[in-house]
Amino acid sequence: QVQLVESGGGLVQAGESRKLSCVASGNIVVINTMTWYREAPGNQRELVAYLPRIGSSKYADSVKGRFTIFADNAKNTVYLQMNALKPEDTAIYFCSMNIYQYQTGRQDYWGQGTQVTVSA
Repeated sequence: QVQLVESGGGLVQAGESRKLSCVASGNIVVINTMTWYREAPGNQRELVAYLPRIGSSKYADSVKGRFTIFADNAKNTVYLQMNALKPEDTAIYFCSMNIYQYQTGRQDYWGQGTQVTVSA
């Protein structure tokens, strides 16, 4: 079974930076995609940043130029560097990975989420 664990959330002031991490563990053959989502109170979960194994990263318009998604494939880890944070970035941030395992094929896995709160 695959497990994803996020870390790095917390309380920050507007304009500051924060880096989130998400580590995948288990019998992983290939990680096809790595994605960060967020869910603010009263809002639907939205895609923040997407990183395919092959291809270019993509970002929500609201974070372009401020957030960067990158990975350390040797460590099965994806990061989200968040700069120039705004109060509207306050949300629970979730990572998701599409992972191939010999036993189960390709499946999507989710972390438990990490809270990011940006104060004005």
